Amino acid sequence: MKGYGPTDPQESPRFAGISTFLRLPHTTHLDGVDVAFIGLPFDTGATFRAGARFGPKAVREGSLALRPYYNPAQRVAVFELLSAIDYGDAPVVPGFTDRSLDSMAAALTALHAAGVVPVAFGGDHTVLLAELRAAAQRHGPLALIQFDAHSDTWDEYFGEKYTHGTVVRRALEEGLIDPARSTLMGMRGGLYAPTDHQDVGDMGFALYPWDDLAQFGTQAVAGAVERAAGKAFLTFDIDFVDPAFAPGTGTPECGGPTSMQALALLRACRGLDLAGADVVEVLPDLDSSHLTATLAATVAYEILSLVACAP
Repeated sequence: MKGYGPTDPQESPRFAGISTFLRLPHTTHLDGVDVAFIGLPFDTGATFRAGARFGPKAVREGSLALRPYYNPAQRVAVFELLSAIDYGDAPVVPGFTDRSLDSMAAALTALHAAGVVPVAFGGDHTVLLAELRAAAQRHGPLALIQFDAHSDTWDEYFGEKYTHGTVVRRALEEGLIDPARSTLMGMRGGLYAPTDHQDVGDMGFALYPWDDLAQFGTQAVAGAVERAAGKAFLTFDIDFVDPAFAPGTGTPECGGPTSMQALALLRACRGLDLAGADVVEVLPDLDSSHLTATLAATVAYEILSLVACAP
């Protein structure tokens, strides 16, 4: 094992001890660390159902079901290649979006400065702006790979510019992402205007609504990886998955991929040079039998495996 890794389940059962992600050590010391998992417990930007501030805690609990040493789908022994920790949660200021974004970005900036790849748990999707601010400060404009039922490119909600539905547009305006290298995938459900998807294309993004992605499958994802060409950020909104498989989320959209399909598409991101990643919008109060949290934890583990497989 390289550096930090999980507690041995043959010595301490998975239901015992403090619930860190994958039972990794909780530390803020970054020497010898490749990847740090960090919670972003913020949901002031939610426009429908609130409660995703408790998402990080639920994802950590969901991860206890996983056996993370060898990933057969990606054919990698993760902790022989990576040293990973649970960094804890970034500070937030409940009810104040701007101050919370600043606090989260500061915590994430410390990880980037140490050469660590942050993998975050939301929190509503507004947290993406803090993540991209911190990552772009070190790496410059990033390719964005987004799995989501919604594009999050609207200009405002209720007159507010900073919400989970506007975060990608704000990131573009701030020069944090390069639309020519970015791909948004999985969008479905009703729109506010017939031009909404066209607007995304006009911004320069490649767009695969779910009906198209379902047809092109991993071929579309492979194209997105090739298009990214350089440092990238992968964001996975759990509402990308059909609510039959991920009911605990703030803005569910029926008719999406199964958990099996979603994981296959995510694994097709092999080859990305990730500066950071996240899984967001887990709302545990609506999560029957911990289905959503367990899936979100699996997504985070698959992202960790992508980092391990990076060229």
